[in-house]
Amino acid sequence: MTIKIVTICGSVRPGNYTAKALKIAQDELSQMPNVEVTPIFLETLDLPLPGLEAKNPQAIEAFQQTVKGATGVLLGSPEYHGGISSPMKLAIDNLGFPSMLANKPISILGVAAGVIGAIKSTEQLRAICAHVGAIPLPMVVSVDRVNQVFDEHGNCLNKEMEKLIRRSAHSLVDYIKDTVCPKISLEEILRAQEETG
Repeated sequence: MTIKIVTICGSVRPGNYTAKALKIAQDELSQMPNVEVTPIFLETLDLPLPGLEAKNPQAIEAFQQTVKGATGVLLGSPEYHGGISSPMKLAIDNLGFPSMLANKPISILGVAAGVIGAIKSTEQLRAICAHVGAIPLPMVVSVDRVNQVFDEHGNCLNKEMEKLIRRSAHSLVDYIKDTVCPKISLEEILRAQEETG
């Protein structure tokens, strides 16, 4: 079974630190067998505000279907004024009702320039994900002093932090292998028995 992971970058700023952190997680995922990674960058979608018509409905539909088809999702968001970024919230709001995130395991990665990191925004993101029926994993990675962690080329200067970021990717895949894959295999066995019985 191919494990399909979607990563969503909650910052749209050119050269943003969230994308740099996600790139490390994506690199880790790309090295795992039977794992397929699809990064989503919100600046390409022109997401509508709730209640407004989409300027590019095909792009929104493709976004929704990509997330719907994922086995798991890794969300990366900067912390702005003690909360998640507005692009990340807008992305979640555009994933439908019921949400395409429902029943999906979610790994959360937050970045912030302050010394306490993205503690407030990752907790907020966890609550929002749980509210829409997703399964936020216990381990959350918060990158503090993010402007000192990465250089201009996206290289991580803190090896311990790089390990944590990579672990966020591993935790998601490990959860899927331990929980989701056995469930899918059991369902396939039961369906086969029904068809033959």
